[in-house]
Amino acid sequence: MSNRFSGREQRLLATFILGSNALTHSALGADGPEEIPQVVVTATFIEQKLEDAPASITVIGREELNNRPVQDLADALQGAAGVHVGGVGLARRGISIRGMSNEYTLTMIDGRRVSQTAGVIGHSESDVGWVPTEGIERIEVVRGPMSSLYGSDALGGVINIITRPATDEWRASMTSRGEWREDGRGGEVLQTGLYLAGPLVQDVLGISTYGEFRDREPTASAADPRLSEMEGREVTTGNVTLNWTPDGAQRISLNYGQGKEDRERNALTGRNYYVTTDLIDRRQYAFSHTGQWRWGDTTLRAYGTKLEKTNRRSSGAPVRPQLLEDRTYDARTSLNLGDANRLSVGGEWREEELFDTSMNAEGYDSTRHRAVFLQDEWQLQRWLFVLGTRYDDHDIFGGQNSPRAYAVYHPSDNVTIKGGVGRGFKAPNLKLLSPEYSVTTSQFVVYGNPDLDPEFNTSYELGASYDADRWSLQATLFQNDVDDLIQSYCAADCDALRVLNYENVEEARIRGVEVAASLAPLPQLSMDLNYTFLNAKDLTADQPLAEKPKHAINLTLKWSPTTKLNAQLRGNYYGKQTMYSSEVRYGLPDYTLWGADLNYQLTSHFKLHLSGDNLSDEDLAALSSRFNYVEVGRSYSAGFTGSF
Repeated sequence: MSNRFSGREQRLLATFILGSNALTHSALGADGPEEIPQVVVTATFIEQKLEDAPASITVIGREELNNRPVQDLADALQGAAGVHVGGVGLARRGISIRGMSNEYTLTMIDGRRVSQTAGVIGHSESDVGWVPTEGIERIEVVRGPMSSLYGSDALGGVINIITRPATDEWRASMTSRGEWREDGRGGEVLQTGLYLAGPLVQDVLGISTYGEFRDREPTASAADPRLSEMEGREVTTGNVTLNWTPDGAQRISLNYGQGKEDRERNALTGRNYYVTTDLIDRRQYAFSHTGQWRWGDTTLRAYGTKLEKTNRRSSGAPVRPQLLEDRTYDARTSLNLGDANRLSVGGEWREEELFDTSMNAEGYDSTRHRAVFLQDEWQLQRWLFVLGTRYDDHDIFGGQNSPRAYAVYHPSDNVTIKGGVGRGFKAPNLKLLSPEYSVTTSQFVVYGNPDLDPEFNTSYELGASYDADRWSLQATLFQNDVDDLIQSYCAADCDALRVLNYENVEEARIRGVEVAASLAPLPQLSMDLNYTFLNAKDLTADQPLAEKPKHAINLTLKWSPTTKLNAQLRGNYYGKQTMYSSEVRYGLPDYTLWGADLNYQLTSHFKLHLSGDNLSDEDLAALSSRFNYVEVGRSYSAGFTGSF
């Protein structure tokens, strides 16, 4: 790996140095950090204030992402209320919302869904790598089912990445960081992100582009240096968007993005050590038309995503290739029915294709999703009422209805009360439904089941918040009642090579509370704190659900002694968890991670970054060998952001 890495490393160092020089000496003016208004669009399609949104939403802005090391979406969401970044195997990470596993989280880019790979590609977390940090304007995290608007896959929640738009004047920025581990076991990172946007034809045609180059060396295992504790990654990503505004009411957008990723690790099968490399190619494209008329708004879109994974090995047979592709066509309109009423209607047609030889003899299957939805919003003085439903017509399961009702009440200018109930569903993926699907390992063989039913989640929540000048407090109670959970169970030879089948055998209940507080006793000093309590139970087996921390606490202390200097201390506590292996229950201990960041605005164009992560050098493998993910050991990073 080292010979391959050195050439890339030299190119990235050259980019770092040249970019630093060019951006520092730029003669073009630069504005200070822009304040991002707290508005969201994910809850209703329409831009609205965060406190008015009919959902529990967390917004993570660009400045927050820029002030700490962020390699992917999982890093970006570390510390968010109600969000847990856990393992999916092979030391990779997935995103869980309110105790619902990562396959129940829908990831979107500017409101467009991306291929959800967790259920069809083993140990996949490709959903977290579509957009580099430099291309992100903000991230909206909706906690709770949003199937009434977005259909299947939004059973647990939605993550909507809002990208940086085209601008009326030319702007550019570049952030570059280098990271190294203290223990010397590898894992060094070089990361450079670029953004450029501006008008090609003033007030008519604009362009926005972003890209990233990132290299991370593999981390050697402490127990056996011939094995990789964390895989190495070499990532190249690029995206371009053209925006045409023929008049003041219309916008036409054309988008294309592509990313390539090589993931390399040292592995062991039997007594054979070898190098295995996963090659991932992902693409996205979109065409959209939006109109803002006197009577309301319209949106027409056609878009698609494609993810292809291949494998090569230095010894032995490679893993079979896999290709997941979907195409979506949707339309919606929002009608203003008077000053207090807005009605939104729309429809969606989505085609999904999967190429995988483990699925059936043909190595191919497909399905279509058709849906219509309706949502009505009523604004009555201090009240907002939202009623909506979505009807999905699935190729296999027929019609499924996902209703939702929500209310927002402002008893005063400082107090907001929110609550609602919603129902969502998730259809089994093509693999699980195939009677020919089977995967055999050294420990088990698993088969598909064409008789599986969809999974359903009915969610309830009630919350209140108080916002004052220098402090705020929010608390939310929630409950997820999940029916027909799909789980694998041992059907034969449970003490030897286990034969596993998939069945709708479980009912689960996930209850919890989220508390968040912010305090700014001085203009230069502030604190953000959130706490999540989860009681996640398998009602069928009368035992805890796996890998759901009962307690989670996230703390950020911020200090800005001058307008140019800011520092922050980050703390993340993860409580005890339960996991199962071969039907045996095990406990995972709690642990705490600490990090610190220092950012200095050297000039109006140039900002320096210094960070340290896992300062207490917490080693999960030393706490328990049953953790299925890895926290990076004590590490440090340095970098810069240049902008004009």
